Amino acid sequence: MEMATEGAVLSLNNGRMLPVLGLGTWLLRGKEGESIIASAIEMGYRHIDTAPIYSNEEAVGQAIRSYDRSSLYITSKLWIDHLSSGKVEASFYKTIEQLNTEYLDLLLIHWPIRSENIKDTLMQMQRLQESGQLISIGVSNFTVRHLRDALDSGVEIAVNQVEFHPFLNQEELLQFSLANGIATVAYAPLAGGLVASDITLCKIGERHQKTAAQVALRWLVQKGLGVVPKSASLERLRQNAAIFDFSLSQNEMSIISSLHTGNRVYHPHWADFEYI
Repeated sequence: MEMATEGAVLSLNNGRMLPVLGLGTWLLRGKEGESIIASAIEMGYRHIDTAPIYSNEEAVGQAIRSYDRSSLYITSKLWIDHLSSGKVEASFYKTIEQLNTEYLDLLLIHWPIRSENIKDTLMQMQRLQESGQLISIGVSNFTVRHLRDALDSGVEIAVNQVEFHPFLNQEELLQFSLANGIATVAYAPLAGGLVASDITLCKIGERHQKTAAQVALRWLVQKGLGVVPKSASLERLRQNAAIFDFSLSQNEMSIISSLHTGNRVYHPHWADFEYI
């Protein structure tokens, strides 16, 4: 049964629309992953977020095959060893082959790697966009400094997907992105499950008859972000989608913002977060 999402979308700088609510698919693999992704679409999820490194693009392709492709928004990414000249195109075409789709809505640079020429990578992505098989170009895990470098390329950056949750409230990055017409999408919006036990979020949730996770997602949506929470539980998928029937007060928004600690859930050894 499809759940109401208010048709909530983010308007991108190229005139395209990105559904606010998305499904993160990391660890959703094989037949089980395919079934969960298909169930999420039935519930009303329209943005499906995947990546070659997740080893599930084929499962995503199987899950979406029975649905009108134009009603879905599919995001994938370029892994760190596919950013150099000649590898971007090969990675992209493998992705759309695995997804069994003729085009991709959004392609992200998964992680910035300073040993790679960001302008060259983005120019290769722009050529794919000019071919009509790639609709929008974006980045992921980019800091303000990385975004400045990307913008210097002259390529239109539509989205920056970053870890963002009440404990990692990247306000400066969000404001820089807004000022430059770049939409922000939050991955790990539930901080790897940590929000569920936060007393403050639980108390706010009680006032609205919502879970702490729903409160955290609503906080992000009201801040103007898209969200791509991941879950293998159908009940949690339903709960994560039920965030459009209540609003947080300005005081509640401020209280949640004050939970910021700066702690990241994901900080792989190649991360370049100090480059700010």
